[in-house]
Amino acid sequence: MKIKVCGFTQPQNARDAAMLGIDAIGLVFYDKSPRHVDINQAIDIVQALPPFINRVGLFVNANAGFIDEVLCEVALDTLQFHGDESVQECEQYAMPFIKALRVSKKTNIPQLAQEYQQASGLLLDAYSANSYGGTGEAFDWNLAKVEIDLPIILAGGLNPATAAQAIKQVKPYALDVSSGVESAKGVKDIEKIKQFIRQANL
Repeated sequence: MKIKVCGFTQPQNARDAAMLGIDAIGLVFYDKSPRHVDINQAIDIVQALPPFINRVGLFVNANAGFIDEVLCEVALDTLQFHGDESVQECEQYAMPFIKALRVSKKTNIPQLAQEYQQASGLLLDAYSANSYGGTGEAFDWNLAKVEIDLPIILAGGLNPATAAQAIKQVKPYALDVSSGVESAKGVKDIEKIKQFIRQANL
């Protein structure tokens, strides 16, 4: 099972997590998030990482100039769009991207998968009227059991106690965890990540 841990703010913390064998780390370039990093912090984190880790930059309705500035300074591999970005806005950087959806009963996942067919994957997260992810809240995982061509990345409410059940129920391509493996906002608990990895690979 592929695992992305999102919302790092400290270089050594990110390195310690990456050395456990996770597949990707997420950096949040959204100033309303408690896990927000600026460009200088992101550079330090990326430089601390071992090889073969996918470095994902998360943006929420960011303007193109800001994203271009980040891309000029920070060695990212994948963009993650967590807001209301159009297909054109996601595709304009000619980079692999993930489109996040805040899922409710009204969300037409197959239709959105068709619209964003150039995405590397769809990230399915809990719907919140007040937040673009990172809430720690789960959604009805039955809504994520859909037949689409894009890889499904499951997020929202994941932690060491729920990882195995999430995989059994949804059979996603990957899990994306943030608050569920933290000791404080933006600080990951390495022991919790170890437990998460064990549960995800049962």
